[in-house]
Amino acid sequence: MSEASTPDPPGSDPAPAESAAPEPAATESAAREPAATKPPGQGGNGGGNGTSFLLDVDHLRVLFPIKAGVVVNRQVGHVHAVDDVSFALREGETLGIVGESGCGKTTLIRVLVRLIEATSGTIRFRGQDITKSGRRSLEPIRKEMQMVFQDPQASLNPRKRVGQILATPLKIRGVSRDKLQSESRDLLEKVGMSGDVLNRFPHEFSGGQRQRIGIARALAVNPQLVLLDEPVSALDVSIQAQVINLLDELQDELHLSYVFVAHDLSVVRHVSDRIVVMYLGKLMEVAPAEELYNKPIHPYTSVLLGAIPIPDPKQNRARDRAVVSGEPPNPISPPPGCRFHTRCPRATEVCRTVEPQLTEYAGGHLAACHHPQHVTADEIARASRSDASPLSAGDAVPDISGGSDDGVTVSAPA
Repeated sequence: MSEASTPDPPGSDPAPAESAAPEPAATESAAREPAATKPPGQGGNGGGNGTSFLLDVDHLRVLFPIKAGVVVNRQVGHVHAVDDVSFALREGETLGIVGESGCGKTTLIRVLVRLIEATSGTIRFRGQDITKSGRRSLEPIRKEMQMVFQDPQASLNPRKRVGQILATPLKIRGVSRDKLQSESRDLLEKVGMSGDVLNRFPHEFSGGQRQRIGIARALAVNPQLVLLDEPVSALDVSIQAQVINLLDELQDELHLSYVFVAHDLSVVRHVSDRIVVMYLGKLMEVAPAEELYNKPIHPYTSVLLGAIPIPDPKQNRARDRAVVSGEPPNPISPPPGCRFHTRCPRATEVCRTVEPQLTEYAGGHLAACHHPQHVTADEIARASRSDASPLSAGDAVPDISGGSDDGVTVSAPA
C-alpha cells in the first residue's frame, strides 16, 4: 500500500521525484563510522561470510520540506519520512520490510534506487557509495538495481506494446536490434507468459499478467538486486500466490537478491529471510523471519502479527490479539522518546522521554524497546547496543520489569 502520510511520488511512477531538503542537524551522521552491526546469522538464502554485503544502508534520513507563504515561499518544517535507518543485505537474501501505511517503506526503497535523494546517511552498493552519485556514475549501478512498482497498470506505458516496453532495457543492456524480439520472448517465457503477446498493449492483460510484464522488464538488464514495492497488494489471492512462487523460482534460477515491501505479514513471512519492522520512519525490530513470528520482542510487532487473520474462524476468535487504539502521530512533528509510546500499552515515562537504542539480542534479533516482551533478564544481560542504533538514541538499558503486558499478548498464526 502506498505511504499515505508521506508525500511520496505515486507508487507506480518510475520518474525521479523532487529531492528531499537537507537539514543542518542531519549532517551529524556523516561524521560517524558505518554501522557495524549487520546480520550476524545467515538467512535461508543468504550468502557471504557476514563481512561483505550487496547493499549497506547507514543512518539514512529522508526529510521532505514543508513550505508556506504566498509572497515569500519559506520553509516551516519537515516530514520525517525515513529517520536514521540502518541495515544490510547479503547476496541472494530476501529482506522484507513491513509496517503500516505512512511508515516510510516506499520512500525507503525509492531512496535506495535514487528516485528520491537522501537528506543524510550513506547507501553503499557492493561497497561503493552511491548516495550522491551523478547520473553518469549511476548508469552501471542501475543495471544491477531494478524496481518493480506496486501498480502494474500505471507503471507500464499504455501507448507502447509489450515488445517496445521490453526492448528499451534490452537496448540498454547492449542487445543488438536483430535479437530484440527473441530476447523479449525469452523474458516473457521466463515469467510464465507466452512470447506471442509482444504486439499487445498493457490494457489487454489482467493485473497478474501486467505484473509479470513489469517483472520481465526489471529482469531485462540482468540485475542482482530487485526492489519490490508491494508487488502483489493489488492482486487477488490466487494471483498473489502465482507471482510469489514466480519470484521464488527466479531467485533460485538467477541468484537474485530482493528487498520486498509489503503490509501483509503472512506474505512477507513466506518470501523473506529477514524482516524489518518500521513505524513512523524508524526501525522497531529486525530479525530472521521465523524468529520474528515466533518471538516478537517489540509490542508493535505483536500488533502487526495480531492483524493476520487465521483461516479457522474458531481459532481466530479464540486467540489473544494485540490491540492498540488511535492513529500514528503526525510525521511532521513526531513525538519524543519512542515513537510508538502514544499507542503502546506498555509505555512508561522513559518511553516518553528517551529514544530507545536498537538492542541486539541472540541470533541477530534487534529491537528498539525499553520494555521488551518475550525476553528474560539473562537475555537482556547478554544483549548489547547495536551500532545501527539511531544517533539520537539514549543509553537506557531495556527493562522487562517496567510496562504492562495487557493487550500485547499475541499468538502467532500457524
